[in-house]
Amino acid sequence: MSKNSQRADTVFVGGKVFTGAGPAPVDAAVAVGGGRILAVTDESAVRSLADADTEVVDLRGGLLVPGFQDAHVHPVVAGAQMLGCDLSAERTIDGYLEVVAGYAGRHPGAAWIRGGGWSMDAFPGGTPTRAMLDAVVPDRPVMLTNRDGHGAWANTLALELSGVDRTTPDPVDGRIEREPDGTPAGTLQEGAMDLVARHVPIATPDEAYAGLLAAQEHLFSLGVTGWQDAMIGAFPGNPDNYGVYLRAAREGSLRARVVGALWWDRERGLEQIPELEERRRAGRVGRFDATSIKIMQDGIAENFTAGLLEPYLDRCGCATANSGLSFIDPGLLTEAVTRLDRSGFQLHFHALGDRAVREVLDALTAARTANGANDNRHHLAHLQLVHPDDIGRFAALGAAANIQALWAAHEPQMDELTIPFLGPERAALQYPFGDLLRAGTRLVAGSDWSVSSPNPLWGIHVAVNRAVPVEDLDPARTSGPMPPFFPEQALTLAQALTAYTAGSAWVNHLDDVTGTVEAAKYADLVVLDRDPFARPAEEIAETRVLRTYLGGEAVFTAKD
Repeated sequence: MSKNSQRADTVFVGGKVFTGAGPAPVDAAVAVGGGRILAVTDESAVRSLADADTEVVDLRGGLLVPGFQDAHVHPVVAGAQMLGCDLSAERTIDGYLEVVAGYAGRHPGAAWIRGGGWSMDAFPGGTPTRAMLDAVVPDRPVMLTNRDGHGAWANTLALELSGVDRTTPDPVDGRIEREPDGTPAGTLQEGAMDLVARHVPIATPDEAYAGLLAAQEHLFSLGVTGWQDAMIGAFPGNPDNYGVYLRAAREGSLRARVVGALWWDRERGLEQIPELEERRRAGRVGRFDATSIKIMQDGIAENFTAGLLEPYLDRCGCATANSGLSFIDPGLLTEAVTRLDRSGFQLHFHALGDRAVREVLDALTAARTANGANDNRHHLAHLQLVHPDDIGRFAALGAAANIQALWAAHEPQMDELTIPFLGPERAALQYPFGDLLRAGTRLVAGSDWSVSSPNPLWGIHVAVNRAVPVEDLDPARTSGPMPPFFPEQALTLAQALTAYTAGSAWVNHLDDVTGTVEAAKYADLVVLDRDPFARPAEEIAETRVLRTYLGGEAVFTAKD
């Protein structure tokens, strides 16, 4: 090929490159042209591909890495929350109520106050009350989802308008927290959220579209160039984000590379499969591919809905009668997984408790027996509790572990709302990243934003240190750094970084063109302000993204 056809549009010099092909950065420069990586070689050879029109990016001792890919995220919901009554920046009850009151005051014409982002650990027992909201917004209904999306906080008027009172039974997939006389207290868990959410005016298509674009810009600022949206469909209180993505893809405003996981409606059965197949057929537009299916098998540990093999404990350490939920009967799950696998869908599971993990692995085993091996690349997300007997099953089934590493740390929600109700033996089995990797499991990584921060470097920090970044600590709740959370399960920096790049590229079926810094791949690249490999692991979270490139185009440049 002639030198002219190899002319570089951009060259990166003056730093190191984490190519993903090895466990450490290499001394190299990178040339980019036509949206692809032309060369990864020595600086003199790279500069020979440049001319007067080539942009020269001096890394200044920083590190060039592949674009991060978030394997489990909810950008439309997160973006809409950013533009609405967003509680995610606050940490206290007073802070939340101040935000709600301020938002209500600025939006006097809003029929409902909608938003979310509150954290369970700010409230006694993890359950806020209607009276708290009544004190700041007594005249309009309020519904605010918590940061993990598994619960909601409603005021009295919202409950009354929705017909939820002391006679309303708990749905089979959720729970209404109640006052002593049975009156709804204001917190709705899991499926009980729908009792109110179905009455909340949903975001308009234009509002949801604006949320997606706002989320995309935020993710670009954190070096995220692609993701898998873990919930594509219509939900109470939310518009169908399938149409939002198709609009963005057709208009070219969706610049990130996105795989959509179509929602499996747990209120229905196998009759929905033809509809999902049609959505897949029509849902491959531009940089959007609706080729995955999201199945939520259980809830979360903090509200006692994660599916466990043994019951939860009470505050005294005694076993209760509650072992959590299986949202889909294991028999139906096996039949659905086998059918969907045969149809060529990738399956993306929410499996948080050890029973839910086992039920999913059993279903995948049945599908493998019936259909044989394939390249569908199924993955299980969250994996808070995995029984030791099931660790080796992931690799045997070719199933990836989709980790949300930011959760694998001591913080109030873990120490106050989880560990006491699991007990010390089960607590030690949480987030077994190291064991999974040592057993040959492929690791992929995601944030679950808006549940937690979408910053990949913070997730990587926790995966390596098994402790949250100091800057994320609440000074009102802790006096300083917390001890590592079962450090035997820690990953190396290279392992964690690979999970967030090559690993997630693999799960998105993009590993042939993204995920590593290699010639001929798309120039999806991130410039970091330092080389975290050359600094103490405790400083990983201090690393900042300076530039993000997607297909060779700069989609984010830090102002400073």
